[in-house]
Amino acid sequence: MAKDLLLEIGLEEVPARFVRAAMEQLKEKTEKWLEASRLSYEGVKAYATPRRLAVLVSGLADKQQDLSEEVKGPARKVALDEAGGWSKAALGFARSQGIAPEELFFRELGGVDYVYGIKSSQGVEASTLLPEALPALVTSLTFPKNMRWGSYELRYVRPIRWLVALHGADVVPFEITGVASGNVTRGHRFLGQDAVIAEPAEYAAKLKEQYVIADVEERRQAIAAGIEALASERGWHIAVKEDLLEEVLFLVETPTVLTGSFDPAFLSIPQDVLITSMREHQRYFPVLDGEGRLQPHFVTVRNGDALALDVVAKGNEKVLRARLSDAKFFYEEDKKLVIADALAKLETIVYHEELGSVADKVRRIRKIADKLAAHLAVDEPVRKQTSRAADICKFDLVSQMVYEFPELQGIMGEDYAAMAGEDQAVARAINEHYSPRNAGDQPPASLVGALVGIADKIDTIAGCFSIGIIPTGSQDPYALRRQAAGIVSTLLAHGLELTLTELFDIALEVQAERGLKRAAAEIRRDMQEFFTLRVKNVLADKGIRYDVVDAVLGAGAEDVRRTLLRAEVLADAASDGHKESLRKAVESFNRVCNLAAKSESREVDAGLFTEAAEGELYAQWQDVHSRFAESVRAARLAEAYELLASLSAPITAFFDAVMVMAEDEAVRRNRLALLANVAGDIQAFADFSKLVSK
Repeated sequence: MAKDLLLEIGLEEVPARFVRAAMEQLKEKTEKWLEASRLSYEGVKAYATPRRLAVLVSGLADKQQDLSEEVKGPARKVALDEAGGWSKAALGFARSQGIAPEELFFRELGGVDYVYGIKSSQGVEASTLLPEALPALVTSLTFPKNMRWGSYELRYVRPIRWLVALHGADVVPFEITGVASGNVTRGHRFLGQDAVIAEPAEYAAKLKEQYVIADVEERRQAIAAGIEALASERGWHIAVKEDLLEEVLFLVETPTVLTGSFDPAFLSIPQDVLITSMREHQRYFPVLDGEGRLQPHFVTVRNGDALALDVVAKGNEKVLRARLSDAKFFYEEDKKLVIADALAKLETIVYHEELGSVADKVRRIRKIADKLAAHLAVDEPVRKQTSRAADICKFDLVSQMVYEFPELQGIMGEDYAAMAGEDQAVARAINEHYSPRNAGDQPPASLVGALVGIADKIDTIAGCFSIGIIPTGSQDPYALRRQAAGIVSTLLAHGLELTLTELFDIALEVQAERGLKRAAAEIRRDMQEFFTLRVKNVLADKGIRYDVVDAVLGAGAEDVRRTLLRAEVLADAASDGHKESLRKAVESFNRVCNLAAKSESREVDAGLFTEAAEGELYAQWQDVHSRFAESVRAARLAEAYELLASLSAPITAFFDAVMVMAEDEAVRRNRLALLANVAGDIQAFADFSKLVSK
């Protein structure tokens, strides 16, 4: 008879950012153990609050499934002795598998006879397995940071305070760090009491009686409903960031939404400062009007019931008032900051011991930005704005506000630069050059911001690569992947005529002025591979088929803008309405490219043609070649593909009429050279061999 299984790990409050991953890890490890143990079950549900991680297995089988499997032993010549009886090797195999020697038999495999046997084992009762398995499951969980307590050797995210382990109505006995498992859970720290769990299925309901909503999604819905009700009642727009909502979700066990206010006089401070202070320090949700302007109110979530909410609100208001007073002081002090003085202070801030100070980095950004502006032949006003923005793009790093709130870098720079009388485009670029700041952010909107942003990011990447700091696996302490992705998205957003090699050359030329630790060719190769992966991710994020992405990248990702366009054109060609025509083109293109690989030259002598199909293909290709190159140059990639596709018919006719590998060496070389020319244009568009027929 199947029973439910409950495991709850009671802890001191776990950091909110660790809880969801730990909950999912517990669920995954439980499922893997059940499968490995051959224990069938109906479902696994995970629960989590700041003080507990739990998993409920419903319909757990009473015992393991019986095992019966065929196992292979040694070959016949090893399994039999000279007398024809079982050898020591065969008997040892039988003994290790728990099989009687008389149950062994032979079976042919690959032309060789091997000894086989049927290995059987009776399933063990689940109740026998659990006392050993559950503590191993608890201690196997991993966390970003661990601690030790008392004299115990176990390193864990927080001290374990209680354990619930129930198999049906029976407690599964075990002990960890002096805490014995039982059937008693703990309710809300201040509102609830201990509660006895008689059956695993009543776990969530019992906790709810003790002011704990253990179901994560139920708790999220309760918070969202409270915020929506408040917004509807007051006519507010409450700005809910998902990452803050996620954090609040794992800070509370019984959420109650409430609101408070602050002195409208604080609204004289830039809105971003107030919002950042509320979100980062107090975990408050800001209130906006219909135009997106901050209002003197905030919304927060209490870990408790609705009793005396007015008192709680007043307490929160008092704390926020102190925070905003600090922010106002910082802001007023920063108004006195002179940009030239701030830039001088950057000389004393180390950017990286091998890459110099922040001031050194700013000088490199300026040089790279100037070279980019010159390469792209931007207008003189834009060039001057780019130079000035690059010169002062980091000056706000020495401000008190950015020291207190690092996430405001650039945002405060724009505000302070505008107050100092800088050009509006320059001030805006100081903010924009950090964009995109995260995966959901937009690239710089202005060209000045784009140029300075690319210069900043490529300097970071080239500098790190030049001293051997290259992301591996999940390790990327300098966020180089994010910065490379930012460059790619900026190139695409502004349609800049700038290849990756051109960008790398500019950055490495500037980096070389301080001396390169590695060879420039090695750095350039590593950067090319690194950026190709970023382009691949961008194409995948746009929903382009994996094989289309691979095909397009087979022709290189040198020009990011045209790579995307090629991918979009090929994706359309691979769609249901055009599949047949693409299939024919791919067949002919692949034949051309396979044979062209054998060519040592692209010099074609029309006088050596012996078949009309040769001359026809050569004439067609000559007509297409120049127009294809112009279409690619003008970024008309749909037109470029159509030109290539027009070669499909003469290619097919060529192969129908011509034996490429002719006995006459001159004729053979000439035909291969013809195909090499055709293949050159095909391969410049995509590696069509990577496309998968669907």
